Amino acid sequence: MFGKILIANRGEIACRVIRTARRLGIKTVAVYSDADRAALHVGMSDEAVHIGPAPALQSYLSIPAILDAVRRSGAEAVHPGYGFLSENREFAQTLAAESICFIGPPASAIEAMGDKITSKKIAADAGVATVPGHAGLIETEDSAVKVAREVGYPVMIKASAGGGGKGMRIAWDDDGVHEGFRSSRNEAAAAFGDDRIFIERFVTSPRHIEIQLLADQHGNCIYLNERECSIQRRNQKVIEEAPSPFLDAATRKAMGGQAVRLAKAVDYHSAGTVEFIVDAERNFYFLEMNTRLQVEHPVTELITGIDLVEQMIRVAAGEELAISQKDVGINGWAMESRIYAEDPYRGFLPSTGRLTRYRPPEEYRAEEQAVRNDTGVFEGGEISVHYDPMIAKLCSWAGDRGQTIEVMRNALDSFEIEGIGCNIPFLSAVYDHAKFVAGEATTAFIEEEFTDGFNGVTLPDDRLRELTASAAVMQRFSEIRNSRISGRMPHHSRRPGREWVVLIAGAEHSVGVEENGDASMVTFSDGQVMHVQSDWRPGMGLARLRVDDVHRTLKVNAFTNGFRFRYRGADLDARVLTRRQVSLLAHMPDKVEPDTSLQLLCPMPGLIVSLPVEVGDSVEVGQTLCIMEAMKMENVLKAERRAKVKAIHPKPGDTLSVDELIIEFE
Repeated sequence: MFGKILIANRGEIACRVIRTARRLGIKTVAVYSDADRAALHVGMSDEAVHIGPAPALQSYLSIPAILDAVRRSGAEAVHPGYGFLSENREFAQTLAAESICFIGPPASAIEAMGDKITSKKIAADAGVATVPGHAGLIETEDSAVKVAREVGYPVMIKASAGGGGKGMRIAWDDDGVHEGFRSSRNEAAAAFGDDRIFIERFVTSPRHIEIQLLADQHGNCIYLNERECSIQRRNQKVIEEAPSPFLDAATRKAMGGQAVRLAKAVDYHSAGTVEFIVDAERNFYFLEMNTRLQVEHPVTELITGIDLVEQMIRVAAGEELAISQKDVGINGWAMESRIYAEDPYRGFLPSTGRLTRYRPPEEYRAEEQAVRNDTGVFEGGEISVHYDPMIAKLCSWAGDRGQTIEVMRNALDSFEIEGIGCNIPFLSAVYDHAKFVAGEATTAFIEEEFTDGFNGVTLPDDRLRELTASAAVMQRFSEIRNSRISGRMPHHSRRPGREWVVLIAGAEHSVGVEENGDASMVTFSDGQVMHVQSDWRPGMGLARLRVDDVHRTLKVNAFTNGFRFRYRGADLDARVLTRRQVSLLAHMPDKVEPDTSLQLLCPMPGLIVSLPVEVGDSVEVGQTLCIMEAMKMENVLKAERRAKVKAIHPKPGDTLSVDELIIEFE
């Protein structure tokens, strides 16, 4: 076994590897860029080595910088995590030349499976079902259109060296191929330094299901069941679960068998994943093989009890697998929510800045359920524009799928993140969606069910009444606190109010609040009575309440005469006023929003890649105005109306902040 390993990565996956290494008694070495000097993984490790500036190409993707860190630290092995250099053949070969162990597969397997065109040929030769498509490289847009017509629309345009949703576009017609080919090529070049593109048929109503493999250097290879990864946005997984609600035992066995055959065909060892696309009749087709640890590996660990990082380390050290196929079972159900620094209310645009509040739910493992949170951030830390926007991977486990969903709902309700935008409201909405609950979601789920983007959830009337009662009780708590603050007016002159008007979701509710033992009794004007119990006090970011016999957890931000509630995908204000204040409110002028209709403002922090328009140009609806790169993804900004370009303020290569002016129109 190794005495010291270096982790050539950052964020939550570096922290994840450190935890297992520590349990095995192995010392760890972290690497960090200028942007990560105070990062969580740096503090968790036994040693840390600086490797360069913030841009990944000059630090985490720099083989010379990582190799220098290995030499300086004396590490015997390197765990690459996922992303960055984890599937880089040259990196694995460089380490081998230095007699440093790569905790991953052989370089030959990385090379064979890292090229999607080559991997499809190997898969077909190994008897693995593959998606129809064009196996050769495509050099021009016109060639791409010709190939797409031959394959048949819709098609998937994919980067040969791609992964993690980068360099992938779906095209439904010739125009889509032109634009998708350019974007995929640019994105692939930026992410992988390789802009080769190929095209294959896009399977409609597909599910994305993958098989987790584990193989040693002695010829043993097993599969650890499957993961369903169909909830995706822009080809990036959002929610994963294990097992799949769609597969039956026969299909699982067939997919597992084909995945093992492919691994043996390339002499694979270590953990790896074979991804399949599965149609409505459970026909499955090979997509790609990821020769690394997957982001979603925790759900497999939760249902099998197998620590995949530990197994990777043991395999790299030459040990034989202590697990056979008959030892692999399915215990319960697990789900993972990827919590990203992005604003779902603004088209999921990246959000950067300081985490002014970061309070994840408590992790635990009980006999009937569990919550796990893999993270690489902390309260007060910075979310950088330079790296992936993932904040955490929140996982739940229970005996069956319904229970696991409920555990996840409650965990999301209890997750406090402030200072940046995050996608928790959207995740909560998905877990409450009937199609997801029924296990019927395909990879088109987000596109089909959120056609206009995410604008928050409209809560039913009975839930809004619960929030109304909660707001009234919380306002009374605030009034009681204010009446007791030292230095205020005498207690008798600030009697806490008992009659309130609550304005919420466009409705007005008159309520009365009375103490009733250890609860508060809220009476509505129509006679309905609710009993509210809570230990919430002013300043607390979470309100845990029992409304009648139902437990609720609300995220709370207090403001003058009210609260901002965030609950199960809803984000709404509850104003709690006296009747006199309500009458005066009617005389308040409405705030006039500034007119930005003739401006293109920067929607996210990011780098200007190109500005394909000039001053004086007349632009049409849908025309590309600006291409930006943020958090490793390329974003195309298009014209929403016909206009003439009056002025262009930035230039390619400039880094902009949110709402900076890009283009003025006339």
